[in-house]
Amino acid sequence: MFSWVSKDARRKKEPELFQTVAEGLRQLYAQKLLPLEEHYRFHEFHSPALEDADFDNKPMVLLVGQYSTGKTTFIRHLIEQDFPGMRIGPEPTTDSFIAVMHGPTEGVVPGNALVVDPRRPFRKLNAFGNAFLNRFMCAQLPNPVLDSISIIDTPGILSGEKQRISRGYDFAAVLEWFAERVDRIILLFDAHKLDISDEFSEVIKALKNHEDKIRVVLNKADQIETQQLMRVYGALMWSLGKIINTPEVVRVYIGSFWSHPLLIPDNRKLFEAEEQDLFKDIQSLPRNAALRKLNDLIKRARLAKVHAYIISSLKKEMPNVFGKESKKKELVNNLGEIYQKIEREHQISPGDFPSLRKMQELLQTQDFSKFQALKPKLLDTVDDMLANDIARLMVMVRQEESLMPSQVVKGGAFDGTMNGPFGHGYGEGAGEGIDDVEWVVGKDKPTYDEIFYTLSPVNGKITGANAKKEMVKSKLPNTVLGKIWKLADVDKDGLLDDEEFALANHLIKVKLEGKAHHFSRSIKTERMFPRLSKRKTTIFILRLFLGLAGEAGVR
Repeated sequence: MFSWVSKDARRKKEPELFQTVAEGLRQLYAQKLLPLEEHYRFHEFHSPALEDADFDNKPMVLLVGQYSTGKTTFIRHLIEQDFPGMRIGPEPTTDSFIAVMHGPTEGVVPGNALVVDPRRPFRKLNAFGNAFLNRFMCAQLPNPVLDSISIIDTPGILSGEKQRISRGYDFAAVLEWFAERVDRIILLFDAHKLDISDEFSEVIKALKNHEDKIRVVLNKADQIETQQLMRVYGALMWSLGKIINTPEVVRVYIGSFWSHPLLIPDNRKLFEAEEQDLFKDIQSLPRNAALRKLNDLIKRARLAKVHAYIISSLKKEMPNVFGKESKKKELVNNLGEIYQKIEREHQISPGDFPSLRKMQELLQTQDFSKFQALKPKLLDTVDDMLANDIARLMVMVRQEESLMPSQVVKGGAFDGTMNGPFGHGYGEGAGEGIDDVEWVVGKDKPTYDEIFYTLSPVNGKITGANAKKEMVKSKLPNTVLGKIWKLADVDKDGLLDDEEFALANHLIKVKLEGKAHHFSRSIKTERMFPRLSKRKTTIFILRLFLGLAGEAGVR
């Protein structure tokens, strides 16, 4: 029926159907975005074409830093295992890019073999030549951490023009290639040497447009006193602010990421908290991998559209016969004006345009006569992808996340502090007294009882109005005090007896000490409230966790 309707017209009306987010991204790229990229030679200017492995690979973490900042040791600390090709020392020991990945047996795959393996997402690195491929390898080994993520170790960044030239390949360009494809970029700094060399500065600038992936680690912080650490942290933030031109402050994790004893243990709790925050961030990568790939595809599509407008504008300005070279030079020199014109005509944000200087350098070697004129159909296809197909994929991303809520990185250092008395915050805050036989609130109850009996109790209980007069003295907002009231009023009679009042004050104390995020590790069985049955106490702890966990914050 209606055989006169073309296949293209029917396909346009029917929404794309995908089984998984990865399959959807792969099909959308191949069918809708890739034709636009090829038509306007996007791959010669920006990034090579994506392949199936780019959509299917595990989340990757890229480690970048100057030599002897602890990059390789950091990997060793995470996976708690030596890996093939690993070398650690105070001198620049890692002279290669090493992709640490999961494999059935330990071994090393050299770079030239890696770039011809269709199962690996490294085939396009072939463009950087033998000078790079001889310094690239994959270290594979069976390890539970590597079941979920892959880690890229990089050569230590040097300083000076001589060292930069001696690499034999464009180091910053290689890092930029990785930055487009990884899920997290960790910049490591040594607390003893914060100077940012010319090459490191160039590398950080090459990571522009990937600021959302960047995390900073101030490593070896146990080697300096607290006062010095404050100064070092401030100096690092000042240095980064000059290079990373964003209004937001980059997240810096402070610690000592190896398994040796702390040299100066004064800041042990700080280091533990920072390590847990960083581990949680890394552990979330598998769960957020599909969303990251979707976000990267959107960024790529926006750049490809802008690139198409730039190339077609240059084509339109070129003469047909005479004066092509002089016109080319004029257009390259006036590329900034062309940017402004495209920005006005197509309502494009300035942030979507590629680097002006880099684009001018690339255009110098191009033959403008081979550029293509504007083809609205290709742009309309990409617009339709961004407006409709991506929206459907966003729904699928959330559905996939809900089906695998426990998909986190496991094993290695990630399992070291999950359970037992060495878990972060164990025995602190609401978890104080977790192993004590006596009720944890009992030691402060005499103080709370003195206050309780000044509030005119009737039949051993005080009214909500009287309890409020005392509780608001904590200066906590009503939203928090309201939750504390719900948790403390266990029998739900709208009144507090002496033990309920003591519990309310204990929770206020925990909140004021900034430890409400430890409520999830609350007291087991009857120790938090001795008169509750085990069943009611379990419900109580769940309410405690759901009510105030995560309420603690720093302004």
